[in-house]
Order: sequence, then structure tokens, then C-alpha cells
Amino acid sequence: MMKYFYKMKTAAVTAAVFLFSFAFLYFGTAGFLDIGISDRLNQRESVTNKKIYIIGIDDKTLAQYGPVNTWSREIPAKLVSLLNSADSARPAVIGFDVIYSEEADREADDAFADVCGAYGNVVAAMSFSFKEQPEQGADGKTVYNPYHVDYVIEPYDSLRNEVICGFANTFVDTDGYVRQAMAYLDYEGVRAYSLSSQVYQVYQESRGEEAVFPAVYGRNNRFYFTYSGRPGGYSVVSMADVLDGTVNPAIFQDAVVLVGAYAVGMQDSYMPAIAHNSQMYGVEIHANIIEALLEGKTQLPVQPLVYALAAALLCGAFYVFSEKVRMLYSTVLLPVLAVLDIVFVKGMYAKGRIVPVILLPVCLLVIYLVQMVRRYMAEIMRRRRVVNVFKQYVAPQVVDKISKDKDFELVIGGENRHIAVLFVDIRGFTTMSESLRPEEVVEILNEYLGLTTQAIFDHGGTLDKFVGDATMAVFNAPFDLDDYIFRAVATAWDMQAGADRIAEKFRERYGKSVSFGIGVNCGNAVVGNIGCDFRMDYTAIGDTVNTAARLESNAKPGQILISKDVYEAVKDRVDATPIGEISLKGKSKGVYVYQVDHVMEEA
Repeated sequence: MMKYFYKMKTAAVTAAVFLFSFAFLYFGTAGFLDIGISDRLNQRESVTNKKIYIIGIDDKTLAQYGPVNTWSREIPAKLVSLLNSADSARPAVIGFDVIYSEEADREADDAFADVCGAYGNVVAAMSFSFKEQPEQGADGKTVYNPYHVDYVIEPYDSLRNEVICGFANTFVDTDGYVRQAMAYLDYEGVRAYSLSSQVYQVYQESRGEEAVFPAVYGRNNRFYFTYSGRPGGYSVVSMADVLDGTVNPAIFQDAVVLVGAYAVGMQDSYMPAIAHNSQMYGVEIHANIIEALLEGKTQLPVQPLVYALAAALLCGAFYVFSEKVRMLYSTVLLPVLAVLDIVFVKGMYAKGRIVPVILLPVCLLVIYLVQMVRRYMAEIMRRRRVVNVFKQYVAPQVVDKISKDKDFELVIGGENRHIAVLFVDIRGFTTMSESLRPEEVVEILNEYLGLTTQAIFDHGGTLDKFVGDATMAVFNAPFDLDDYIFRAVATAWDMQAGADRIAEKFRERYGKSVSFGIGVNCGNAVVGNIGCDFRMDYTAIGDTVNTAARLESNAKPGQILISKDVYEAVKDRVDATPIGEISLKGKSKGVYVYQVDHVMEEA
């Protein structure tokens, strides 16, 4: 039954981790908290492609030429002509991260279009406007598409006919950071590529190489990318410096040249994943995406089902481990697994898969904490069980000490201890019980046993057992007790005193009375839990105990008999009459005994 219950618990833990992990990944639960940590772990500045340049429409350019929306198209036309002025030093591709959507001056507009068409290496920006809209899926169910194209902003007609167009939309995650890009979008039966993708394709064609696009996911064909540069990480020159000849266009030979906003007032800046709480211009983000495509630094999220299954199996194994070993080993293993998880995450990221960073450690930590709490509660219950057991036969102060002793265990077995043993029996009880009703017998018995128990507890002794109308007590077990031999004698004296008071009460009520016979001995005995796993008694066994029992059986009503060893230990605090050596049943040699006549009060 226990094995079945244990297997059920393991299965429940494994299933819970599987469901939680799958939901975490599939529904994006707290995903951006995790991806934010992944950013800090994996996004590292490493600009390796020196052939990507940014010509910035910066404050210097705006100061010289005015706001962009007032420019004649002759200005970008001049820029394209200058960059392509020398056949041997032309850029591989020029990408404009500026949308020239409206016609202004027909002559200037056509001039810009003509110069772009003449050189054939210009990619111009367009933009999609998305609107969430319900659509019918392949299975016939209605789904909401957040990337339904509402309308398109394209370059004016003459320019659109002479350039390659790519949409320049920047995709911001719900946490406000840019870490994904859209490779392409199928719109009205035509596949439209992003600005970065188009620039990448033209650049690869110029080098005679094939443009290999990364695998994508989702209905909007996204992929994650690794940044290569922080804000300002790429070579940036002012557009004004290029137009006035300050910068030699030959430096852009066979390079990727991106033209875009590089001034705060143009409101084209975003928060990049590589530099949290910083701003990066949109043209720089395109530069990072292009380098990611060139260097193969793109990623896809891990398959939720695969990861959830792997995480569940590992957590299930950790749970089994934590059940079978001490908590210390689990405490050591937990940080080791966390470090291995980070190594694994970085390794998978390098292979193009984004794996959650904190999901597995959090699941392991929850299992660890649950196990810690469970073991803590089990320890509390164990101590409570110990206390409840010992309350039945141990003085309250001893119980209190047991409950505070971290090392105390209820185990089968015992130890050899020097103890004092007291036996007390009600004289004449059997004869009296024959003439009374059962309920009267029980009342008298409970009264006497209550007296003996209280006397034992008052002196710190341990109630070993009741045997019919007899009581057995030990002193100096299970814990050390100071002056325990005298405490045993004082307990016997209090029992006799109390018996005299109770005897008077029952004499008046029933016309009958009884008294005690008490024996006290001291010496070594085996003390501990005797029995089996499901039933044990805390008791003392040995010759010392047997002798105490024989002393009690030889005591007359109202008499307290103690052995010579007991007398020697307490003779300065008791008045005792020597009885002499008496023969005890079961012993080959006689035992010298004393009768206690008076006991001094404890100091």
C-alpha cells in the first residue's frame, strides 16, 4: 500500500510539472520574465560584420536640411548617386528605413525613382498596418488573427516600380523589448519580405551566395535573433557629411548601407533586448537583424511538449531522490542542477533554440521546499507522537525535556542505566473487590492509582506501567535525574501519606479500606523500548527490577521496604528500622532490607 501511494505521489509530481511547463510555454505564462533573464544570459555584443554601415539622419543633418517631411526627393536622389558614383566602389545594397509614400514634387520624385532604378541596388521601406480580426481556421473554427493586414503604406508609384520593397515594421514584445523579427508575410497571394530580409537577399546575391532564411514559427512567420551591437555599436556616419563630401563614399564599397532616423525627435527608437532600459534606433535594429541572418544567429522557441516532458521526468527523478536521501544531499544537488540548467540553456541557444531559464529551477525549488516543509511537519508529528506516548507514563517536566531534545528517538532497544525502581501494590484489594459492585471497585482503584501516579510525577519519576492494582515506576530514565534514589523513597513516603487520607474517605463511604505495600531498590537495569515496530513499551528489566518487586510483595500493609543499597544512598535523610536479611523468591541469596519510618522533605 505504501509503495502504491509513493508511486502515486511521484506520478502526481511528474504530471504537475508537465502541465505547468507546457502551460508556461504554450500560453506564454510569465514567459517574458524568463526571456528577460535569457536576454541577460545570451545577448552579448559581438559585431563581426564590418560591412554594415548606417548613414544616420541625425541632428546635424536635420539642422542643415530641415525636417525630413519638407525635403525634396532630390536629397535622397543625390545620396544614391554619390554612393554609386564610382563603379568600382559601389555599395552592395542601400536600404532606406524611410517610407516615401506620398508624391510631392513630380520632377524630383521621378528623379529619385530614376536614379534608384538606374543602379538597381536600393531597397525601400513600406509598412503594414495590422488589425486584430476574427478569421476561420483550417479546422473551421474561428480564431483571432492579431496580424491581419488592414492596409499597406507603400512608396509612391514611380519609386515602387524602380526599387525592391520590404516592410519596415518593428515587432515589440509585450514587455516592451525587441527581440523578434518577421521574415515574411503572405498578403493577397503575394509573399512580402521584411526590409531586413530584402537587404539580406540583395547582399547575398551581390556576393554570389544563396540567401538562406531561418526557420520561423507562428502565423506571422517570426524568429528570434541575437543582437550583435548595442546602441551605437555599428559604424554610423552623418548623412550631411556624405552629401557635402566630408565622407568618402568609397568606404561603403561592397557594403550594406542602411539609411534611417538617428535623432531623438524622429521618434523611431525602441528598447533592444541586448541593452535593457536603453533606446536603439530602428535602423540599428535592422542592422542587427541583417547581421543575425548573415551569421546564422537566429533562434526558435523550444517545442512546449518536448520541453515539458523532459522537465517533468527530471523533476520526477529529483522528487524520488529527495524522498530517498537526507535533505542535505538534495540541498547540494539543487544548485548543481541549476548551474547545469544554465549551461544547457546557453548550449541550446547557441544551437538555435530558446529554452526557458528559470522554469526548471523554479519547479525543482518548489519540490525542494515542499519536501523541506513535509519533512519539517513529519518531524513535528514525530515529536508530538513521542510526547503523547510519554505523557502516559512520564512526569510533565520529563515530557517537556523529550519534546526539546532533537536527538531523542523512539526505537526498539535499550541501554544499561543505574536507576531506582519503585513497586507499590494495594493490600487487600482482591478481597475487597469481591464484596463491592464493579463500579465501586473501579472508583476505588482509580483513586489509588491516581494517587500513585501523581506522587511519581511530582518527584520526576517515570510511570512504567500498571499491573492490575500495582504500579511500577523508575527514576533516572529515560533521562538523567539528580538525586533519583532519594526521589524514589520520597515518592513512596508521599504515597503512604496519601493512602491514609484516601483510606479514611472510603472507610466512611463503603465501610472498607485498603493500604499500600511499597518496595524500592536501586541498581543497574536495561531501560528502553521493548516490543516490536507496531507495539512497544518503555520499561526496565533486570535483577534490580525483580528485587524491587519482591520487596513490595514482602511489605506489609502500610510498610515501605528499601534495600541496603537504597538505604546507604539516603540514610542521612530518612529514619529507617533495620529488618534484617530476608529471603526473596527467585533469589539464591537473601537481601538485607530496611523499613522507612520517616523521610525528610526535599531541599
